[in-house]
Amino acid sequence: MLKAIRDFFDAHLSATQVAQDESRAIQVATATLLVEMLRMDSEIEPAERQAVLRAVRSKFGLSAEEADQLFVLAEAQSRQATDYFQFTSLLNQHFDAAQKAKVIEHMWQVAYADADLSAWEQHLVRKIAALLHVPDSAYIAAKLRAKPDG
Repeated sequence: MLKAIRDFFDAHLSATQVAQDESRAIQVATATLLVEMLRMDSEIEPAERQAVLRAVRSKFGLSAEEADQLFVLAEAQSRQATDYFQFTSLLNQHFDAAQKAKVIEHMWQVAYADADLSAWEQHLVRKIAALLHVPDSAYIAAKLRAKPDG
């Protein structure tokens, strides 16, 4: 009887841990794509960093401290990554079309944050949108929503 109870708790606790690990992996994957946007032009502006932090806070309901920790993890992942597939495949598995479009919108917000939209930034958003299977209409709508007025 005691073994059955222990097995029950082990199974449920490990399932909870797996879910938490998976959730964290999704957060890191999303944040890494946003950090990649920072790295597209020659200089990382404070406004771009703030745009990434705002995006992860709103998307995942994180505190400022949690967002900062996620940003540090994402920077490390970004430096080590050899491609984007490892991140986009995870998001494709767990995000619906609206959530993927929101990631693209956040990428546009980061791109626009420094008031200098480069060809490299535009290329990256297009590439990630393709990897996330975001249709052109959603891609354009995300860009328009993210574009600052004026």
